[in-house]
Amino acid sequence: MGRSIAIGDIHGGLRGLVQLLERIDITPDDELIFLGDYVDGWSDSANVVSYLIKLAQQNTCLFIRGNHDDLTYRWLKTGELNEQWLQHGGQTSIDAYRNFSEEEKKQHIEFYEQMLNYYIDKQNRLFVHAGFTNQHGPETEYHESGFYWDRTLWETVLSLDKKIKANDKYYPKRLQLFEEIFIGHTPVTRIGETTPVHIANVWNIDTGAAFNGPISAIEINTKEIWQSDPVCELYPEEKGRN
Repeated sequence: MGRSIAIGDIHGGLRGLVQLLERIDITPDDELIFLGDYVDGWSDSANVVSYLIKLAQQNTCLFIRGNHDDLTYRWLKTGELNEQWLQHGGQTSIDAYRNFSEEEKKQHIEFYEQMLNYYIDKQNRLFVHAGFTNQHGPETEYHESGFYWDRTLWETVLSLDKKIKANDKYYPKRLQLFEEIFIGHTPVTRIGETTPVHIANVWNIDTGAAFNGPISAIEINTKEIWQSDPVCELYPEEKGRN
């Protein structure tokens, strides 16, 4: 039996991803669950996607859709330019695709289209980039963009009174739906942390790779954690999203 490993936001940091997977020492038996935001930040955004496409030929891989992935996909598919996207890493993805052929771009578009908004495993553990808002669960979510944009799940967890336990009537209903929830999207560096953060039954695996942090991974059964070096140190000639 292989391991089940969740991997946080990458943001074009291919050097960090390769280093992380080397430290994990992955084998073909390992299942890899990527939590989204593969692009926008460092110069290897397009190369990260090419790498992941090849990796999926070796390992069982699940690719969750991130907000940056959706924005890059929209640009590749239709030419849509979102000004906010350009200011928050989108230009690095545009630059990264300059030398890609139309056939390569088509292959990447197919990759983006096959991403999952969320995944629930047999142990009732949810994997989603940002979160969900509906108290009845993600399958009843009204707007799918919430899966990769909404931050209220994480904000709810951060504001949770630690005295309130899972069986209390005031415990958030969204958290009661799953054994565990694994997310990315909001860097834990915003609360002064540099490793994955566990609060209630939520694990936030985004350790700020787009900025000054590493890419992180966690074995979802044993909770063993691995990290790359801070990605900014692996791209000293670049600024990332600082």
